[in-house]
Amino acid sequence: MFRGDCNILGMRIDPVTYEQVVLQVTEWAAQKGESRYVCIANVHMIMESHDHPDFRAQVNAADLVTPDGMPLVWMMRWMGVKNQQRVYGPELTVRLAGAAAEAGVPIGLYGGSPAANQGLAEKLVKLFPRLRINYQYSPPFRGLNDEEERLVVEEINSSGIRILFVGLGCPKQERWMAEHKGKVKAVMLGVGAAFDIHSGLKPQAPPWMQKIGMEWFFRLVTEPRRLWKRYLYHNPRFIFLSVRQLIGSQIKSHTN
Repeated sequence: MFRGDCNILGMRIDPVTYEQVVLQVTEWAAQKGESRYVCIANVHMIMESHDHPDFRAQVNAADLVTPDGMPLVWMMRWMGVKNQQRVYGPELTVRLAGAAAEAGVPIGLYGGSPAANQGLAEKLVKLFPRLRINYQYSPPFRGLNDEEERLVVEEINSSGIRILFVGLGCPKQERWMAEHKGKVKAVMLGVGAAFDIHSGLKPQAPPWMQKIGMEWFFRLVTEPRRLWKRYLYHNPRFIFLSVRQLIGSQIKSHTN
């Protein structure tokens, strides 16, 4: 395990690399019956965690929490993880799919619209022709009833998949994974936007914008009606609270 002591506004972030996550997930996937989940964290998740203690507990209980957003990477570096790099959900999805194809590990796709789910499947199979996608489901926007939930779990487990990419959006996908740990016999990863990006339904920010932490601005410009409240509400609060945390840590270290 790569669990570290990085804590941003009460939420755990693990100091991991792409290579470490791929290795760990494929090792878990090779063990029959393992049920685990991985959260891929950004500012939105941090602030949802800050605002909702029950959600924070679900994320902190994950088997891995990776730093997806550059602001989190910068915070980790300021907190002492000098060489921390981003572990970006869409990129991690491709790397893991490649590793699964090479190892002969079947995967599943849960979430996204029907077009996004099918588009992601087609993209991954095109990249990795040997990849086995044994399960696909695009759930309705409404919550599933108990019988539907039972059938979903039964179908996932009977499909034989060992890795399940979950694309329900934050915080829904993290809550779903936490609630299904022990039920779904696979490693679940909440990859969110990877479904829409890899299916071609939504554009991806250019690398230079990702590198300087401005991907949120690109997404805001492309989807202003859906995202303006999230970014204008969460981002300023994240900056203020993170700076306060860093200053508090500096004061504490000087007084000890």
